[in-house]
Amino acid sequence: MEIVLAQPRGFCAGVVRAIEIVELALEIHGAPVYVFHEIVHNRHVVEDLQTRGAVFVAALDEVPRDAVIIFSAHGVSTAVAQQAKQMGLEVIDATCPLVTKVHLQAQRYSSKGFEVIIIGHLGHEEVDGTMGSVSGPVQVVSTAADVAAMRVLDAGKLAYVTQTTLSIDDTRGVIDALKLRFPAIQGPELDDICYATQNRQNAVRALAKEVDLLLVVGARNSSNSIRLREVGAQYGLASYLIQDESEIQTEWLSGVSTVGVTAGASAPEVLVQRVLARLQSCGVKAIREMDGVRETMTFNLPRSLLIKRPMPALVQDR
Repeated sequence: MEIVLAQPRGFCAGVVRAIEIVELALEIHGAPVYVFHEIVHNRHVVEDLQTRGAVFVAALDEVPRDAVIIFSAHGVSTAVAQQAKQMGLEVIDATCPLVTKVHLQAQRYSSKGFEVIIIGHLGHEEVDGTMGSVSGPVQVVSTAADVAAMRVLDAGKLAYVTQTTLSIDDTRGVIDALKLRFPAIQGPELDDICYATQNRQNAVRALAKEVDLLLVVGARNSSNSIRLREVGAQYGLASYLIQDESEIQTEWLSGVSTVGVTAGASAPEVLVQRVLARLQSCGVKAIREMDGVRETMTFNLPRSLLIKRPMPALVQDR
């Protein structure tokens, strides 16, 4: 058997930034540092940070007053941010800048009197945060069928934004349905949608032409990881979402000559390497990486952290 690795795969810039924020906060403030919800959707990442002193909470009521709280990469509602301020918590915002951009878009539309339509998955933490950042009317749609069934206050005063973990391909049909039913609707350009989600899906489409089986490394609550598996299945591939190497079933490999491996945007490369080692123990003889987009995007850390970062000791020549 041969393995073909997707390119790009794994961590995106927003995830890298969020994890670095927790690590730096622990370095500056010491343990415990509290994190509102999972910093990113990956059990391995969360458990690793827990061993270093991060405490993950589902509600701010679980956080002692005057403690340090970090908002996850998915963003939070205005009500959560206000509650943290009232409690006297030191807030460090690890919201992905692309999610923040969506919040600002939604708020701008809402301030102009538009009803805001969020294209995304109701109940996802990012969508909950975006909904909660808007003071006016807002609703969520996931499919073209949802668009057909929705009721609005004023068809002439509508605007849409999108969940960042959806790709252009995921949202195009819903946007088309919205524009067909509500010709006056306003919304951002398609290139405002998260680059990382689209790049990883494109890589799976290219991979599908070369492999017999697709393994997606990612958490079961990771929206973009779930979608990568779905993209593989759309191409007729046997496609499986696995959290780590222990979930690989040897019967999947029967009659397979080429295995494609990718990872969701919140899955660390160490998990991919463990999957490769497991496949090698099952008879894989070669590993190669496909050609693909080389991502160079980076996001700055919060200035409030950078100014507190300990400076390395200077070594003087004697």
